[in-house]
Amino acid sequence: MQHLNYHHLLYFWTVAREGSVTAASRRLHLTPQTLSGQIKLLEASIGEPLFHRAGRGLVLSETGLLVKQYADDIFALGAELTRSITDGIAATPPTLTVGIVDSIAKLIAFRLLRPALGQTPPVRVVCREGKLETLLAELAVHRIDLVLSDRPIPQGLAIRAYNHPLGESEISFFAARPLARRYVRNFPACLRDAPLLLPGHSSALRLRLEDWFERLGFRPQVVVECDDSALLKAFGEAGAGLFPAPSAIEREIEDMYGAQSVGRVEGLVERYYGISAERRLRHPGVLRVTEYASERLKP
Repeated sequence: MQHLNYHHLLYFWTVAREGSVTAASRRLHLTPQTLSGQIKLLEASIGEPLFHRAGRGLVLSETGLLVKQYADDIFALGAELTRSITDGIAATPPTLTVGIVDSIAKLIAFRLLRPALGQTPPVRVVCREGKLETLLAELAVHRIDLVLSDRPIPQGLAIRAYNHPLGESEISFFAARPLARRYVRNFPACLRDAPLLLPGHSSALRLRLEDWFERLGFRPQVVVECDDSALLKAFGEAGAGLFPAPSAIEREIEDMYGAQSVGRVEGLVERYYGISAERRLRHPGVLRVTEYASERLKP
């Protein structure tokens, strides 16, 4: 790919936002012929078409969608820079962009990130949720400052990143109070015939739970399997079954979801990691998170 011409990128971005060359040409004060020619030059530089014809209109190609995402970020930063220079001060506080693996309990993520909110000067926290591999790819191109994960970087993944242990929590099983009354005694044997709500197979916790069930000598009766921890708790709140969650947030789970702890899994813990693109942390928000993490995970 040749050196990117940012004038061409601006012309493409305007067409993508306006929905047509004609509307974009009016906004840019260019003729439609000139604008079409500039976009063709950008496509030649990238080596892929950015638009496809759809009747009289244009739709973004797969490459066009990707280019627009980057263009959105580039021109948003440019607008922010202009405001900062015009005002003579930073127009917005520094940003800490955090990727959160979807299997981590949202209350745990909140506890870990809360120290970043108490900084002076303040930091704006931006959270993105997704799969670990997807978030690590975002980290590699510096679109994310930190990834919160329930497992370390997978072996063999060709990404330069570093694990920073943040702490751990034991795991308990919870249920809506009417259901919990039936299972609160004789834990963990009571789980043998209980309807269970478990995280998906990609979750590190699911693998540990399956090993634990195997040691107990029974196969769990899984009625709901869900990657998103908040959705899993919503099923639990509705009384669909018993669900595992970190013991560190036991009080919050009982208050927020009308649930009750049925029992704590002996010897099983969920570990949390902050993953960064740098071995030596420099971002003030990341430093704040890692400094106070283990303290915030105390029950």
